[in-house]
Amino acid sequence: MNTNHRYIFEKGSKKYRCPNCGKKRFVRYIDTKSGDYLPKQFGRCDRESKCAYILNPYKDGYAKAIWEQEQGNKIDWQPQRPKRTKKLLKEPKRAYIPFEVFNRTRDGYGQNNFIQNLLKRITFPFEVQDIEKVISLYHLGTVQNGYRKGANTFPFIDAQGNVRAVQVKEFDEQNHTTRTDFLHSIIEKYYSRNNKPFPEWLVAYNKNDSKVSCLFGEHLLNKYPYNPIALVEAPKTAIYGALYFGFPDKQTNFLWLAVYNLSSLNLNKCKALKGRNVYLFPDLSKDGKAFELWSTKATKIQKRLGSTYFHVSDLLEQLAPQQDKEQGKDIADYLIEMDWNLFRIGLNNNLILSKFKHNPKVTPMD
Repeated sequence: MNTNHRYIFEKGSKKYRCPNCGKKRFVRYIDTKSGDYLPKQFGRCDRESKCAYILNPYKDGYAKAIWEQEQGNKIDWQPQRPKRTKKLLKEPKRAYIPFEVFNRTRDGYGQNNFIQNLLKRITFPFEVQDIEKVISLYHLGTVQNGYRKGANTFPFIDAQGNVRAVQVKEFDEQNHTTRTDFLHSIIEKYYSRNNKPFPEWLVAYNKNDSKVSCLFGEHLLNKYPYNPIALVEAPKTAIYGALYFGFPDKQTNFLWLAVYNLSSLNLNKCKALKGRNVYLFPDLSKDGKAFELWSTKATKIQKRLGSTYFHVSDLLEQLAPQQDKEQGKDIADYLIEMDWNLFRIGLNNNLILSKFKHNPKVTPMD
């Protein structure tokens, strides 16, 4: 019988939950004759160093049993329920972006559209010293050459000072995001286009199970140990929050951090926030799903982190018009419509709230 190629791994990038580790990294077998999937236990987990689960239909006896059935023969073969296993391999050490690579972004602010918008093009431009301060605090940088030239870089630096990822964003003159990338991907494309071998650090870095594995601004936690935390989705929003509500030099001011995107709020990232007061400001969504998701996650995370307080602000949900919810606006979209000087001269929340209510383009936060 020739069944060597009847059962193959499904082609493409679609993944399923692994029956062993539960991660959505499982590639299933398909029957090329019928086009159907094999039973769920047949396949391979691509987390080779952490799970390594694989069940082959030929070695398991499934392929022979199906062939015998198709020949009209009676068989008593039954599929075995797979047992959960752990591969006793040492977990690979996480690789980071080298400082010499990261430091090349720390210049070129004159061609950085995001920075220049904040200085010149928005309705209420910021003072040079404030922009210099926020650049220094969060280590913002610039892609100075290539097809992403002029894009802003947002580095994700952990509490130990390791550069875990560098997000690259291009902006239009209203500071709306037009393209998103990552520094390691840009560098990888450069070497590929020029038929050059990847540097050793990039080869090791690409083996990381996840890239954005810490909070944006996490490196500031040790420097400002007493400030309450304002946690948002995107790094850009965190930058706007710091510029409007003040820098963490005062212990009563928020320290603004970001998780990366809506789905990135998780326990592993929030472990760095243990013992802090954390105020979460999710983006708006059409049906309030973003707020509900973060509320549910925050409750679970708080139970796992002792002496940590999580509060999810619902002010945007309460006051934003439906159109803004459908567009998925965030705090930054509202702040940019306001004069930042109002926040610097000590106006109380009631006056700021009043301005929000009388400006249909603006919605408040607490």
